[in-house]
Amino acid sequence: MCGRFTLSADEQKILTRFQTVKTSEIAYKQRYNIAPSQNVLAIVNDGQTNRLSQFRWGFIPYWAKDMKIGHKMINARAETLAEKPAFKHAFRKQRCIIPADGFYEWKKTANGKQPMRIKLKSNEVFGFAGLWSRWKAPDGQIVHSCTIITTEPNELMQDIHNRMPVILRKEDEKVWLDQSIEDTYLLQDLLKPYPADKMEAYEVSTLVNSPRNEGPDLIKKYSSTKRSR
Repeated sequence: MCGRFTLSADEQKILTRFQTVKTSEIAYKQRYNIAPSQNVLAIVNDGQTNRLSQFRWGFIPYWAKDMKIGHKMINARAETLAEKPAFKHAFRKQRCIIPADGFYEWKKTANGKQPMRIKLKSNEVFGFAGLWSRWKAPDGQIVHSCTIITTEPNELMQDIHNRMPVILRKEDEKVWLDQSIEDTYLLQDLLKPYPADKMEAYEVSTLVNSPRNEGPDLIKKYSSTKRSR
């Protein structure tokens, strides 16, 4: 799964990387502990250009009666997108890319769960494959929400967790954002584990366990042996 991630790159670097434009109402802030139910940056294509948007993390299907359902839909399994009632429409018509520069996962050890940060060896910003939804609340409020798609783990992640977020290859991003493409077999083929040899993982402080904690100290390398001394 993917339940926490980071986006600490400079704003212009993100805009350049995804060749996108930002609307004035979006205020960018470097984040080191992004958690479900919070707002996240996401990229959609309006048919002509890539546009930077802001969605609530936790997918709320358009037919939902209560937005609380979003707490259970922070992730969507790649293997079942075309069949799941909550996701099949968005899979065909409402795909997005969620920029990140790392994500966290908790590895089971003899001393408990150890938080790990996983990133690209190049330190580049990358894009999670995502889906988005537009939901109208009973009071008329419009909520735009999203989910991060997960797949089976690559060789690096196998020792950490049995799922990992789908990181799109740069050459696949244009296809993923093209809303005129509805071929689910073609789209499904993009949702593969990212090459393990291009990624790395390292231990970080348990401070990341609480979404209330923020700041650059959270992504610093930390050895679990320090706690056992």
